[in-house]
Amino acid sequence: MSPEQPPVTAFGPDFPFPYDDWLTHPAGLGRVPPDRLGTEVVVVGAGIAELVAAYELMRIGLRPVVYESSHLGGRLRSQPFEGADGIVAELGGMRFPRSSTAFHHYVDLLGLPTAPFPNPLTEAAGSTVIDLHGRTYYGRTLADLPPFFTEVADAWASALEEGAGFTDLQQAIRERDVGRIRALWAELVEVWDDRTFYDFVSTSKAFSDLSFAHREAFGQVGFGTGGWDSDFPNSMLEILRVVLTGCDDDQLLVVGGVEQVPQGLWTRTPDDLVHWPAGTSLSSLHGGGTRPGVARLHRLDADTIRVTDVYGGTRDVPAVLTTCQSWLLSTQIDTDESLFGQEVWMALDRTRYMQSTKTFVMVDRPFWRDVDPATGREVMSTTLTDRLTRSTYLFDNGPDRPGVICLSYSWMSDSLKMLPYPVEKRVELALGALRKIYPTVDVGAHVIGDPITVTWESDPHSLGAFKGALPGHYRYNRRMYCHFVQDDLPAAERGIFMAGDDVSWTPAWAEGAVQTALNAVWGIVAHLGGSTPPDNPGPGDRFAELAPPALPD
Repeated sequence: MSPEQPPVTAFGPDFPFPYDDWLTHPAGLGRVPPDRLGTEVVVVGAGIAELVAAYELMRIGLRPVVYESSHLGGRLRSQPFEGADGIVAELGGMRFPRSSTAFHHYVDLLGLPTAPFPNPLTEAAGSTVIDLHGRTYYGRTLADLPPFFTEVADAWASALEEGAGFTDLQQAIRERDVGRIRALWAELVEVWDDRTFYDFVSTSKAFSDLSFAHREAFGQVGFGTGGWDSDFPNSMLEILRVVLTGCDDDQLLVVGGVEQVPQGLWTRTPDDLVHWPAGTSLSSLHGGGTRPGVARLHRLDADTIRVTDVYGGTRDVPAVLTTCQSWLLSTQIDTDESLFGQEVWMALDRTRYMQSTKTFVMVDRPFWRDVDPATGREVMSTTLTDRLTRSTYLFDNGPDRPGVICLSYSWMSDSLKMLPYPVEKRVELALGALRKIYPTVDVGAHVIGDPITVTWESDPHSLGAFKGALPGHYRYNRRMYCHFVQDDLPAAERGIFMAGDDVSWTPAWAEGAVQTALNAVWGIVAHLGGSTPPDNPGPGDRFAELAPPALPD
């Protein structure tokens, strides 16, 4: 990128609204009528979407009441290793693209340090080993690997140009050329909504001119963060958004754990509060703790929704924001069917979640940086493989501090293989796979403390890692995403809002959760008779101009 070239940001392509500019405008996000100040608004859940929304609603002068049935932080979950200060396993989100400018607004607001994430073939990783079909390849950059891998990478780049006009559309995103983005993206939505990622790859001229082995390696090794074959059944639109907005490039980690972001928003005392006295935080408004999980949502009258918690406590409010995974509105929370239209219920129920498992160990030191005298290479590297582990990442916290190894990061059927097993068995299986790749390295000899694992599909409050839209799901995603603009909804369906990465266009990325949270903030303020400043219009104010393309029903 030349010095004059604007950076790629998560600006669209479905809804090209400048969330980063809206957040940083000195006029603020909005105001409510004086008689609405202090009004309670229920927020169901305490993940990043929920806490961004609650934080901004508090700043505006409303009283968010946060209910949480599991863990403050949601899937931004940094689990500390016992007895190790600041050494964590990132069970959910762990890498955050620099292009995620709305999310990084809050990281910077909290003063949290970041560092490059050790993705394969990046400087932060140091070195990478690719293990396919029982053969291993070592490199620091793509150029160090055999030409076969460059052919795979070049075919992917060519396929994107051929099938999506990648350079032109990404340039429009860089320049924030709304008209050009909307025109180009609308064409791609029509072509690729009902076709899979694998269809895109296999029918491209670039890959069809090569062997099946090239497509297979692309699925196993992928691009950017690793293998993507688990996404092959997904709608190609899902993948295009990721690469167009730079989500798979230039990623950062939050030093000390990303859970510091939601935890920090919970305790932060803004200096520009409306209505509330100085020193107020979300924590202080709640007396230090969230409310229990929600058991029921039902409407009392046109202006009131009753929230009932798992212990029978009730709260009657004019607006509710739900940020839990959408299936929970059908399976865990007794939600009045009348709160959403049937088209929205169809979208919520058809949302498909992807499975994911991670297994971590803490080790005495970053031993992988030791040099093997026989080869002159590090004894172990970031590893991509077709074996059970799939992806292994190495986290160096300094030469005098314990390191962390994500032994295995796996998806879908590979995750289901781990589902029945306790953590000890998962570690044993992962170490066994790595032993075949590094026969002279005794990883287990360096392990200290207890291992940590997660399988998100077995978490009753998650039921999966994140949404993976299937072909034909664009209309469903549009119904959920656009629901925050409620002027045309029947009165019985107003006042309940949705946010979260599964409502967004970019599932699995915190940026999508933050953007939908900000949409909900606008929607709640408007529902309560408030407005945005004239010189800082919000996403709903510009909705008619920027609305996502609509496919015919």
